[in-house]
Amino acid sequence: MNGKVVNAKVRMLGRLGLLALMAIALVLLWSDKGLVPLGNRASAQLSPAQIPAPLPPDPIPNDLRQLLIPGNVDLAADLAAIVLPYPTLRDLPDSSYTPRQENAVPDPSNYGYRFLTDARGNPVDNAPIVVVHETVGSAGSAINTFRTPHRNGADQRTYHALIRRNGGVVYLLPPEYRAFGAGNSVFAGPNGSESVVTNPLFSASVNNFAYHISLESPSDGRGNGAQHSGYTDAQYRSLAWLTARTGIPEARLTTHKAVDRSGSRRDPRSFDQDRFLTLLRGYPPA
Repeated sequence: MNGKVVNAKVRMLGRLGLLALMAIALVLLWSDKGLVPLGNRASAQLSPAQIPAPLPPDPIPNDLRQLLIPGNVDLAADLAAIVLPYPTLRDLPDSSYTPRQENAVPDPSNYGYRFLTDARGNPVDNAPIVVVHETVGSAGSAINTFRTPHRNGADQRTYHALIRRNGGVVYLLPPEYRAFGAGNSVFAGPNGSESVVTNPLFSASVNNFAYHISLESPSDGRGNGAQHSGYTDAQYRSLAWLTARTGIPEARLTTHKAVDRSGSRRDPRSFDQDRFLTLLRGYPPA
């Protein structure tokens, strides 16, 4: 074998090695950004161990609030009964539909622990609800907002999950954590009005017992108009699939517009509730 052939092969191997290193670096960078593709596994979801602990609650003199720290229910030993204010995402092994899934971890300033007691120390026993939102901007813009540190409480926000236009599900928080998705809100359900004051500095809200899911808005919905062209078939299918995974009953499904007390929230605009419920009813109840 002549020297020219050997040198050519060495150069080729060098290029292949460089390409492999670049591919590994891209995967590591993607993971470091919190965008981890999970493929189509039905059980794919974030666990509490995969995210940083949220920032501690604002210090309040004589604080009587009782945190529900994931994996540690001993804190609730003195409560007569514990009603967990969050769902456990179940697998749907018989489902013919499974969307693509990924994880995107928010900044710890944009979420918190759930509470077993309100700001006065009274036990709370709200069963979980699902609140449906829309992003108004793009999915990427929303994720960037959630991954940006916000020290001002009025700016802190995130959801538990986001559904892209192509139906892809982005898990942002495990259900065990409280997403800041609907400040100054109340759920008008079969048992009357429900909300919890977890911090006396802020209005009561549904966040302590809500599982927040947001639909990515279409391009003509990137403003504050009354309506837009609506959501894709893949989004409705993924929303029904994810809602079915929560096991939360139909009577406890609501929207951001319905729970908002400020009168300023209208999302999800142009939402076809009948279409969503028809798809949801195709799954067996929990």
